Amino acid sequence: MQDSIKTIDTIVYAGKMKDRDALMESSSGGAFTALSDVFLDNGDGVACCTYNYASHVSEFVLATTKEERDTARGSKYMQSIPGDIYTKCAEWLKENPNKNLLFVGVGCQSEGFRKYAELMGIREQVYIVDLVCHGSPSPKIWREYAAELETANGGKMKYLTFRDKRKGWESPTAFCIVNGNEVLLNKYTHIFYNQCALRPSCHVCPFATTERKVDLTIGDFWHIEEKMPDFYDPDGISLFLIHTERGLELFNAIKKSLDYRRSNVKDCWQMNLEMPTPASPLRSVFWRDYKKKGVNYIMKKYGSVSLAARVRNKIMRIYGGGGIRTK
Repeated sequence: MQDSIKTIDTIVYAGKMKDRDALMESSSGGAFTALSDVFLDNGDGVACCTYNYASHVSEFVLATTKEERDTARGSKYMQSIPGDIYTKCAEWLKENPNKNLLFVGVGCQSEGFRKYAELMGIREQVYIVDLVCHGSPSPKIWREYAAELETANGGKMKYLTFRDKRKGWESPTAFCIVNGNEVLLNKYTHIFYNQCALRPSCHVCPFATTERKVDLTIGDFWHIEEKMPDFYDPDGISLFLIHTERGLELFNAIKKSLDYRRSNVKDCWQMNLEMPTPASPLRSVFWRDYKKKGVNYIMKKYGSVSLAARVRNKIMRIYGGGGIRTK
């Protein structure tokens, strides 16, 4: 079925929230918070991804309060599980015919929801946003590693972040809190960036482009210090790619909460807006090692990186995007 929303030539903005507290709680410039505030302030709904500390799964919820939404802030370096969120959104809109809904996911999830919304006749009630995505790593590996961290530290995980800004936006710290202690996640993030654990489909992703059919794309505005040095902020800048008239309407609604600048598709270039993340040449042996020797072995072998690999991973963070993100 043809999408009922009119597409436009992609419009690009750089932006950051004026609210410094919200900015510091976000992975980059606070795009997700700014966008979702518009809906929650109006009593509408927000379909987004949050972390379940009981199951160690990143899963979709339909948030109707800012407290629920706040649990979805921040990057999640693992595959998120849509579950039945599409049908929950449709049912909620049927029960609330005068409401609107914001859906935020990675490219494949948001495009799937776009097609579903069109099929179900709810496209006029939804605003669909996707994320610049590095790729989705195995959720099983993360679950097993999280369980090992809990066992090793004698308690349950209570907090998790992959992009704490204590060292700034471009040098994030990944850690969790278990039994009251801060536990660094360097080994896991190294595996994420070396591409060994990504799904095969991520290496042929059709959504690694600036041209998309959703309303809006958000991500990090990497290397903005080169293109707009006077607008650079060490605490983060978000990228906004507007694809439809509805996306432009949404961006106009959040302008009052942002400092923003107009840009273009050339100046916002990063690898995952042109091509998918390539597969690691070590992928096959990585999975063979994991199946034979388990998660602790691969964390030790592949989570400790050489200087050359650290440099390569830094390049991937800057030019390749760097995660499944909620800004």
